[in-house]
Amino acid sequence: MKDTVFIEGLKTEAVIGVYDWEKKIKQALVFDLEMEHDNRLPAATDDLSKTLDYEAISNYITSYCEENVFELIETLAERLCRALLNDFHINALTMALRKPGAVPSANAVGVKIYRQKPTT
Repeated sequence: MKDTVFIEGLKTEAVIGVYDWEKKIKQALVFDLEMEHDNRLPAATDDLSKTLDYEAISNYITSYCEENVFELIETLAERLCRALLNDFHINALTMALRKPGAVPSANAVGVKIYRQKPTT
């Protein structure tokens, strides 16, 4: 069985892009996350510390985007996934990262990746 905790449509801004003009402004980003986590223990105990705190994760993503600069959304997605897997009790996650307005004729462009916590 695979349980999922999700965050949908998380909006934040970042300095991201390859063009000189993009490196001088913040641009909108939208994240969708599906995080694999066994929800049986938090459900049984009604204890926030046993679950994935989606507010803490959302704040983490926002801070991460504000504190770093990237040229490629691929780089941001990869590094952010790695950080989330390391810093939270997430077994695996799927992240969709959209950059609305990057292509005027499209609602958004972006990447979608799936990453698992490394096994030791």
